[in-house]
Amino acid sequence: MMRVSATVTTFSNSNRFKLSYRTLFFTPNTCRSFSVRASNPNKDGDQTEYSDNSRVQKQSLSLDDVNPVGLGRKSRQIFDEVWRKFSGLGQISRTIRADDNEAFDALLIREGPMCEFAIPGAQNTTVLVVGATSRIGRIVIRKLTLRGYTVKALVRKTDQELIDALPRSVEIVIGDVGDSSTLRAAVDGCNKIIYCATARSAITGDLFRVDYQGVSNLTKAFQDYNNKLAQLRAGKSSKSKLLLAKFKSEDSLSGWEVRQGTYFQDAVASKYDAGMDAKFEFTETGQAVFSGYVFTRGGYVELSKKLSLPLGYTLDRYEGLVLSVGGNGRSYVLILEAGPLADTTQSKVYFARIITKAGFCRVRVPFSAFRPVNPDDPALDPFLVHTLTIRFEPRRQRTVEGPSAAKQDLRNFKLILEYIKALPTGPETDFVLVSCTGLGVEPTRREQVLKAKRAGEDSLRRSGLGYTIIRPGPLKEEPGGQRALIFDQGNRISQGISCADVADICVKALHDSTARNKSFDVCYEYVAEQGRELYELVAHLPDKANNYLTPALSVLEKNT
Repeated sequence: MMRVSATVTTFSNSNRFKLSYRTLFFTPNTCRSFSVRASNPNKDGDQTEYSDNSRVQKQSLSLDDVNPVGLGRKSRQIFDEVWRKFSGLGQISRTIRADDNEAFDALLIREGPMCEFAIPGAQNTTVLVVGATSRIGRIVIRKLTLRGYTVKALVRKTDQELIDALPRSVEIVIGDVGDSSTLRAAVDGCNKIIYCATARSAITGDLFRVDYQGVSNLTKAFQDYNNKLAQLRAGKSSKSKLLLAKFKSEDSLSGWEVRQGTYFQDAVASKYDAGMDAKFEFTETGQAVFSGYVFTRGGYVELSKKLSLPLGYTLDRYEGLVLSVGGNGRSYVLILEAGPLADTTQSKVYFARIITKAGFCRVRVPFSAFRPVNPDDPALDPFLVHTLTIRFEPRRQRTVEGPSAAKQDLRNFKLILEYIKALPTGPETDFVLVSCTGLGVEPTRREQVLKAKRAGEDSLRRSGLGYTIIRPGPLKEEPGGQRALIFDQGNRISQGISCADVADICVKALHDSTARNKSFDVCYEYVAEQGRELYELVAHLPDKANNYLTPALSVLEKNT
C-alpha cells in the first residue's frame, strides 16, 4: 500500500475534472502513478511550489504534517528579501549565476529547481496582457515575468501610480481596446495574448466596448499582424491561412455553379412547388452576392465549386474553414464532398450548419464539426475533400433580432462572400480570454453582462485564432493552490475560485496543446448531496512543472 498526497477526480457521467490535494491511500492495483504538490500563499495571493530538491532536510511529509500559515510567512519573508535586492523582475527571469547563492537559494525554495522554474520557449515568447491592473491581470504579469516571458501590458491611461505598480521589466503600451487604431502598437512583436479586462460598470455601452468590441478589435489587430509576418515570410508562416476563394472581381466567380433541388423524390413534390430561384453575381459595389428565394416545400438552392489547391497543399494540414460573409443573417448548410478524384461516384458527403449575422461576420467551421450524411460512412478525411457547397434551405431559419423582425420573410436570403480560407493546425493557443459564468453578478445586470461576454467569446471563436476561454466562478481574493478545482462544460458549477488559481490556469494554457480551442468553467470543489456523488477518485502524475491542466482538459470537448 502506498500513501500519496495528490489525487485527481474525474466525473464518470459528464465531462468534468477535479484536482484534489487530499492525502489518500491507494493499493498498487488502483494507482499507476502518483506525485505530491504542495502550494502555499505569498503576499500577493499567488501560490508557492515546494520541491523535495530544495536545500532542506528531506523527510516524508503530507499536507497534514505541514503548517501552511508558517510556510506562507516564510515564503513572504524570502520573497520580500529577494525583491529588494533586484531592481526589476527582468533580472529574475534571466539565468541565475551560481555565485548568486542567496538569490538562487531563495528562488529555489520558492519555485523548486530551475528546470521547473523556467518554461521552455518562454525567453522567445512575448505575451500581451490586457487588463494588466485587474485582480487577475496583476498576478498573471508576475507569473509570466518570473517564468521568463517577455511581457507587454496594455493600459488605458498613463497614471504614474498605476505604472509604478507594474514590474519594471514589463513594457507598457497606452491604448484602448475600444479604439482599434491604438492596438497596432500593442500587438506588434507579440506571440500570444491574455485578455482579462472587464468593464468597470454595468452600462451597456461599457460592456459592449470592453467585453465584445474590445475582443473583436484585438483579434483583428492580432490577425493583421500575423498576416503581415506571413507576407514577409513569403506566406510560409505557421499561422498562415490557406486561401481557397477570394471574391474580389468578376473573374473570381468563375467555376462556381448555382443549383437547385428538393428533398422529395416522388410526385408529392409537384403539389408543393411554389417556385425557387437563386443567382450569384458580382455587383456594381464590388461585392459577390449569392441571393434568391425558396418557396417550394422541401426545396433548396446551393452554390458549389470543385476546389483547386496550390501544388503541395492538402487540407489535412488544416483544422477547419473560416468564411468572411455578410447578409441578412440566415443559416446555411456547408457541404464537403470527399473521395478519390479519379472516381467521384465513391465520394462521401459531409455537412455542417453555419449561422451568420445581419451585417458582416466571420464564421469558423472546424472539420470535426462535419457529419456524414450516411451515418455508416467514416469520419471526414480532409485530405480527400474535393468539392465545397453552400446550401440555403428555408427550414430551421430563425428570425433575426431587430426592429424589422416582424417583416422578415425567412424564405428569402442574401449572402455576401468575401473569402473562404483553411485554418492552419496549431499545437498551442494564441489567445486566452477570461470570461465569466454569471455567478456572483447582481441579478439586475446579469443578463447584460452575460450577453456582452458571450458575444466576445463568439467573436474570438470566429476569428480563426487558436483560443482558450476560461469561465471562472465568482473571484475570491485569497491564496491560490489551496483547494481542489473542478473543470466543467455546461454551466453547472456553483462555487467561486481565487484570482491566483485563474491566473495560474491562464499561464499554463499558453503552451498546453489540450487547451487549444476549448471553453470551460472552473471553480473550487464542492460536495454533492448524499447518494448523488458525481465523480470518482483516480491517481494522477503531474509533470515536472506540476501541470494539472493537461489531464483536466483532455477529457473536455474541443471547439466549444
